[in-house]
Amino acid sequence: IPPPRPPRPPTLRALREAGAPRVRAKCGLAAGRSYSGGGAYPSVSLTCPLPGVPKAVFAAAESRERFETRVTVLENGLRVASQNKFGQFCTVGILVNSGSRHEAKYLSGISHFLEKLAFSSTAQFGSKDEILLTLEKHGGICDCQASRDTIMYAVSADARGLDTVVNLLADVTLQPRLSDEEIEMTRMAIRFELEDLNMRPDPEPLLTEMIHAAAFRDNTVGLNRFCPVENTDKIDRAVLHSYLSSYYTPDRMVLAGVGIEHEQLVECARKYLLGVEPVWGSGRSRAVDRSVAQYTGGIVKVEKDMSDVSLGPTPIPELTHIMIGLESCSFLEDDFIPFAVLNMMMGGGGSFSAGGPGKGMFTRLYLNVLNRHHWMYNATSYHHSYEDTGLLCIHASADPKQVREMVEIITREFILMAGAVGEVELERAKTQLKSMLMMNLESRPVIFEDVGRQVLATNTRKLPHELCALISQVKPTDIKRVVTKMLHKKPAVAALGDLTDLPSYEHIQAALSSKDGRLPRLYRLFR
Repeated sequence: IPPPRPPRPPTLRALREAGAPRVRAKCGLAAGRSYSGGGAYPSVSLTCPLPGVPKAVFAAAESRERFETRVTVLENGLRVASQNKFGQFCTVGILVNSGSRHEAKYLSGISHFLEKLAFSSTAQFGSKDEILLTLEKHGGICDCQASRDTIMYAVSADARGLDTVVNLLADVTLQPRLSDEEIEMTRMAIRFELEDLNMRPDPEPLLTEMIHAAAFRDNTVGLNRFCPVENTDKIDRAVLHSYLSSYYTPDRMVLAGVGIEHEQLVECARKYLLGVEPVWGSGRSRAVDRSVAQYTGGIVKVEKDMSDVSLGPTPIPELTHIMIGLESCSFLEDDFIPFAVLNMMMGGGGSFSAGGPGKGMFTRLYLNVLNRHHWMYNATSYHHSYEDTGLLCIHASADPKQVREMVEIITREFILMAGAVGEVELERAKTQLKSMLMMNLESRPVIFEDVGRQVLATNTRKLPHELCALISQVKPTDIKRVVTKMLHKKPAVAALGDLTDLPSYEHIQAALSSKDGRLPRLYRLFR
C-alpha cells in the first residue's frame, strides 16, 4: 500500500478566498514561485512582513548610561565603581593602591606575603576552607594578585550572592587574623616559589624583575616584587600590621563590580565597608610613600649556567637572555597610546610560533629579526606602564656565542624605530591593538580589573570605544616623536646566562646613540 501523499500547500486562489490580503508585485518575486518548505505563504518575499503576523520589536539600549562606568564616593573616601554586564555571574573585588613600590621604608617582600595570606582565616571565617565552602554555595571562586602598584582581591560568583561576597571581601581585607601558623606556611610557600623561579625554563619573570631593577635602581617600581630569601623570617604579624595601617585605608581603595546593579553594590559597601574598625586599629595613615619614579638606567647581570634548565629527550638548548629597555611614559599621559601602538608594531615572539592570523607574524621583530637570523630563539617587545613612568623593552635570546650579534641586532631595531613608519604596518598595528583590546574585554574578570585600575588611578574610566578612537588617531609623526624622546635616555639592560661575550654597558649605550645601532669599532678590534 503506497504511503499517503502529503497535503498540497494552499494555492494563491485558495488563500485569497480565505481572506488573505493581496500581495503587491513590488513586495517580492512573482506569485508563481515555489518554496521547498511548502509554507503557508509561498508568494511573500523575504523582504516583506508576513500577513497577519505581529510586528517584531527589537531590543535596543535604553540610553548611553547602560555602557558607562558609574562611580560613587562614600563618606570615608572609598570609591565604588560598577559596570553593567548581562549574565548570571558577577565579578566583584577590592583594589588597594599598595604594592612593592611602596616598601622603601619597610622590609621588602610585604606585598608578596599579603598576596599569599589572602583569603585565609578572618574574624568571621575560621579557615580558608570555610571561605571556599561559603563561596561554593554561590558557585564562586576567589583570587588575590599583587603587582608593583596594586593589590587586588577578587571574587567571581552568582550575582544573587552579592551581599555574601562583599561581606567576605571586607572581612578578608580589613579583618585578617594573620595567625603564626598561616605566616609560617606562607614563608614555606614563598621559599618554594623563589626556588622554582630560578629553576623554570622560562626566564621572563626573572628578567622582568632585573630590567626594572636596572631602569629604576633602588626606587619605586625598581624595588623587588618578590620577597628576598633573607626577609622571609623577618616579616611577622607586627610588620604586616604596621604596613597595613599605612596603606589599607578607605581613600586608597576601590570596590569594583561587573555584572551587578550599581545601587545594590553601593548599599553593600555602606553596610560592610563604612565605619568598619580594621584589625590593626583605626587612625590616619602615616609614613605613606608618595615618591615619584626616578629613571636611572643601568645594567643588572646574573651569570648562570643555563645548560640544564630543561633536561629530557628534547632538552631546551643553552641560551643567553638579554633584555634592553628605555623609559617610555605614564599611562596617564597622551603619549601612552602611541607607545602602545609602537609596542604592537614591534611585536615579535618565539621562533617556534605556529603563526596564523593575529599571531603578529608581520611585526618588525618577526620580519627583521627572527625571519632573517635563524640562530635567534626569541625576540619580543614588552611595554610596562605605571602612573608616573613606563618602560619599553625588547627581550631576545640566543646561543651564548651569538650574544654580541644579538645585542647589535636589538639596538639596531631601537634605532630603526625613529625611522620611516609605513602606512600599511601602522594601520596593521592599530587594527591589531584594537582587536586585542576588544577581545580581552570580552572577559568579565578583565573588565573588572580594567574598571578597578582606571578608577583607582583617575577616579573615572575611559570606555573601549574612546580608546579605539584614540588609537585610530595615531599618525607616523606621533611614533617618530615618542621614539626620538625615548632614545635620549640611558638604556636599561638585563642579562642572564653565560655572559662571556656580552658587550659592556658603555658599548651598548654608544650603539643606541649611533645612527645604525652598531657596536663601536673599538670593541670589535679588541674582541
